[in-house]
Amino acid sequence: MECKVKWVGPEGMSFLAETESGHALVMDGAPDGGGRNLGPRPMETVLAGTGGCTAYDVVLILRKSRQNVSACEVQLSAERAEADPKVFTKIHMHFVVRGKDIKPSIVESAIKLSHNKYCSASIMLGKTAKISHDYEILSE
Repeated sequence: MECKVKWVGPEGMSFLAETESGHALVMDGAPDGGGRNLGPRPMETVLAGTGGCTAYDVVLILRKSRQNVSACEVQLSAERAEADPKVFTKIHMHFVVRGKDIKPSIVESAIKLSHNKYCSASIMLGKTAKISHDYEILSE
């Protein structure tokens, strides 16, 4: 996998990431750090990518388990170290799964499989952060 990140400069702290799959993403710093708030912070994209990675896994596992899932959302909250490097130290993921006759045991299993086996992002972040999760199921 490859990615190119270019500083948009010469002013500000905006960066344009171009992914191997041909997509672009703008990232920017906070105004107090010289940015203009034109895009998410780089660490926000790490957290968002982790949420996307695990949500993808959970939906895929639920579908393969023949669960009638119609929606899946994960709300992430994270804490970072006070000193540099300001790595994530705690991440909590709250999953909201919607569907008909969804079995809680299968949702729990899907989340655990994602966190322990499939989601590369959460497994990497788990080296520095305590990752916890919970979930709720909304019936249709």
